[in-house]
Amino acid sequence: MKFKPTQISYRSTGLFSALINDYIETKGTAQSFVNYAASKEGYEKAIENRASFPTNRKVLVEVLQNQYTQLEKEFDSSNIQNSNNNNNNRLLNSLDNKEAFTLVNENVNLLLKENTFTVTTAHQPNIFTGPLYFIYKIVHAIQLAAELKKQFPQHNFIPVYYMGSEDADLQEVGSYTLAGEVYQWNTKQKGAIGRMKVDDELVKLLQNLEGYWSVKPMGKETLEVLKQAYQKGKTISEATLNLVHAYFGKYGLVVIQPDNAQLKSLFIDVMEKELSTGFSQKAIQSTKEKLASSYHVQSDGRDLNLFYLKENTRNRIEKQGASYIVVDTDILFTEEEIVKELHAHPDRFSPNVILRGVYQETILPSVAFIGGGGELAYWMELKNVFNEVKVHYPILQLRNSFIFMNEKQTTQWNSLGFSLQDVFKPLLELELDYVKNQTKENLALTNHITSLNNLYDSIQQDVIKIDTSLGDHAKNLSIQAQKKLAILEKKMIRAEKRKQKTSIDRIQAIKGSLFPKNSLQERVENFSEWVGAYGWDWVEAVMQNSTSLSPSFTIITISKN
Repeated sequence: MKFKPTQISYRSTGLFSALINDYIETKGTAQSFVNYAASKEGYEKAIENRASFPTNRKVLVEVLQNQYTQLEKEFDSSNIQNSNNNNNNRLLNSLDNKEAFTLVNENVNLLLKENTFTVTTAHQPNIFTGPLYFIYKIVHAIQLAAELKKQFPQHNFIPVYYMGSEDADLQEVGSYTLAGEVYQWNTKQKGAIGRMKVDDELVKLLQNLEGYWSVKPMGKETLEVLKQAYQKGKTISEATLNLVHAYFGKYGLVVIQPDNAQLKSLFIDVMEKELSTGFSQKAIQSTKEKLASSYHVQSDGRDLNLFYLKENTRNRIEKQGASYIVVDTDILFTEEEIVKELHAHPDRFSPNVILRGVYQETILPSVAFIGGGGELAYWMELKNVFNEVKVHYPILQLRNSFIFMNEKQTTQWNSLGFSLQDVFKPLLELELDYVKNQTKENLALTNHITSLNNLYDSIQQDVIKIDTSLGDHAKNLSIQAQKKLAILEKKMIRAEKRKQKTSIDRIQAIKGSLFPKNSLQERVENFSEWVGAYGWDWVEAVMQNSTSLSPSFTIITISKN
């Protein structure tokens, strides 16, 4: 199977904001909201500056070592079972797993060294990984870390997936799309997604899909990896760690689960400052005002940007008078009590979107954060928040984006006379372009409308000579005539479309497939659909075409030859 890439600039797709386009092209005022450009020179400065910001590497490594020791035991146990069942799934092969754990453990140990930095991406633990860009983020982190090692061989760069396990949006995180159908995990559990457990409903959801995967070339292998990860009783955080390591551990990817008391103890000072002063909301105000003068402002913080996290609860903390309340609960603290609670149980406090990045950069020695356009837009509001608590503000690297076209779609698209870049055009524009290119008739009445305007102008001049009040009447007649000609033109186009119905249907089908639900393919479809059809070659195609320092929107066409 061959995968042919065509790279397209983000701006030319028409899908990204002016802020993001200006940022990656270093235009406008976008660069004033960050510390470094996403370039080799920018990374050189970020590496130099990052060394002056302390990171508790000892605690970080200890937490990661404990995490992977437990995970390795799970894999060893599964390998024995798989061996007894004669399972030939190469992703669960014990030899592959040992090599992956060796590489990951080496990377974890490298984090003790002051010349080791992380390249971080973050995402919620969507069930079964959710949309495709979950994979694209991780791959970009792996590739960027490798590229930085080439550029700066005196340093080490570790790719890290930061699991946003404290997200509480079950509707989003607990669903995924396969073959155009949305599957929702219907559980009664509440609170942080990562703390929820794999239950009968989730196991049933996985079992219901066996029929789909069993007929795919690599479907059974994909299903076995998911079954290995999502075993009843595991937390979603544990299942996601298992799944991501099964696929990307062999590339040295380190997964960090930040919902951890030891790690949050490193963030106590920042959370205490937030509780006592509400500094983060004040810090973003001036930046938001500057952004709003040139760009769209995205995020809205709150007076306190912390949640209380306990059992089935992740609710906002609000200050009312001298008291701190946990919204929609009967939990109430005085200032002394909530500070005491924070120091005794830091894991019961959870940063929201305004403080999450500060927490991430507190526990990790990052030089770069990889995110989508929306993520980078709200990170650009946060530089002053980082400054307030003296935490390093990393390079913001826009993740790569992809569209995959199978051989049939590519052949049909070419036969319609369109270029690959044309896929980003609106559907109606594509239909009109095609019809105009195919018909021999003139479907535009522009010349006639111009002649009509000239005629009515002449009439208006003549009637004004008789009675000036008739001038407006003549002008209204001209406007009505133009409207009728515009309606006639639309009818002519519709008539021509009916003649070209087969091709128009084909345009609609391809456009609908590449942009399901009028959204990007990567925001809807799940990776298992592609791995099931093309095996690990599909992931390798993403790896090979994931440009590290110069992100692009890449269309990849798939063919047998």
